Amino acid sequence: MATAVTSLTHCVVLRNVSWPTYVALTEDLAECSSPRLTYDRGTLEIMTPSTDHERVNRRLHTFVETVCVAWKLRVDNVGSNTLRREDLQRGFEPDTCFYIHHASHVFGKERIDLEQDPPPDLVIEVEVTNTAIDKLALYSAVGVPEVWRWDGTSVIILALQEGRYRRVEDSRAIPGLRASVVSEFARASRAEDFSAWLMSVQEWARANRPGG
Repeated sequence: MATAVTSLTHCVVLRNVSWPTYVALTEDLAECSSPRLTYDRGTLEIMTPSTDHERVNRRLHTFVETVCVAWKLRVDNVGSNTLRREDLQRGFEPDTCFYIHHASHVFGKERIDLEQDPPPDLVIEVEVTNTAIDKLALYSAVGVPEVWRWDGTSVIILALQEGRYRRVEDSRAIPGLRASVVSEFARASRAEDFSAWLMSVQEWARANRPGG
């Protein structure tokens, strides 16, 4: 029996939730963009993103897609797709995630199975509220190589190194991209008209493509 233990802003946490119950919930909510479910060995977090959360999330995923297209990088945006590892008893729905280096491996697949398929090359997490589950521990367990975290003022790039995430300035998922640049555009996206902001991203990406 699942037991509710706490309730945060836009977030409910349940304990003692079985794996079959979690899987059934993800299947029932498969066509819904909200809420998002995170599962870690019996603990289930049900998160409903706020408007501000989603605004930043959508701008960041637009930024990644725009840069990848301008830099001629293959990219597959699988959004907040449910990703599970039954053997690890862990599952998550990131705000946005991308396959870049492994895009050709998963392109066209209806379902990604982390027991057979590689984890996303890049996961984006917009953190504007507290969470009960340590997302970084979960991502490292399944081997996500890079995580971008928006903390309300900047984007921090975290690279998986020897089982732990360490803050770095340069992205490995998108070589040539620096955290300071991502942060600058993320902040600008909250103050500028979307069309004007997108044009500035496109101009920057064209002008700064590695190798000219």
